[in-house]
Amino acid sequence: MTNEKLYTLSDVAKLLNVHQDTLRLWDKSGKLVSIRTKGGHRRYKESVVHEMMNIIKEPEVISNVICIYCRVSSNEQKTKGDLERQKQRLYEYCIQKKYIVEYIFEEVGSGLNDKRPKLLKMMDLAKERKITKIVIEHKDRLIRFNKNILIKYFESHGVTVEWSQETLELSYQNELVEDMLSLIASFSSKLYGKRSAENRKIKKREL
Repeated sequence: MTNEKLYTLSDVAKLLNVHQDTLRLWDKSGKLVSIRTKGGHRRYKESVVHEMMNIIKEPEVISNVICIYCRVSSNEQKTKGDLERQKQRLYEYCIQKKYIVEYIFEEVGSGLNDKRPKLLKMMDLAKERKITKIVIEHKDRLIRFNKNILIKYFESHGVTVEWSQETLELSYQNELVEDMLSLIASFSSKLYGKRSAENRKIKKREL
């Protein structure tokens, strides 16, 4: 029986400067295996953690730094568990592809909004050459329109964008309809406002 010190999940996350979800994925893939307490909690042997710290400290050219990006449009979808299920599906996809995920981004926001904080963070990471691949469930998870322009931006910084599904699930198709209706409403409002302003100008001239 060894008296080796054991670290908790949060301790290891701080020591290695990675997200706790990344450690869970490493555990599943065998990159950094934990042991379990009777209560089912993860614990990591000190020797294993130190070995991983040395690997991370070694100067090397990283050939594949994977980033997972998950998004839903509303807090209602998040509450229903759509965001968590989307993340788990991408986890499984990455495990099948033998990808080691370094970054995980989850976001609630419309696909029409191109100023989402986590999206902008990924763009910064790409610009700084800190990631090489972004994995999403569908192209629409990244952005609703101008996908090719955004993908070209990432590619210009050496980052490929990979999606696990070619077609949208029914719930996301409904989300697309809602976004389209929002877009039409916004356009109609601007058009109506412009016409109202023009009508007011005409009435002033008539007076």
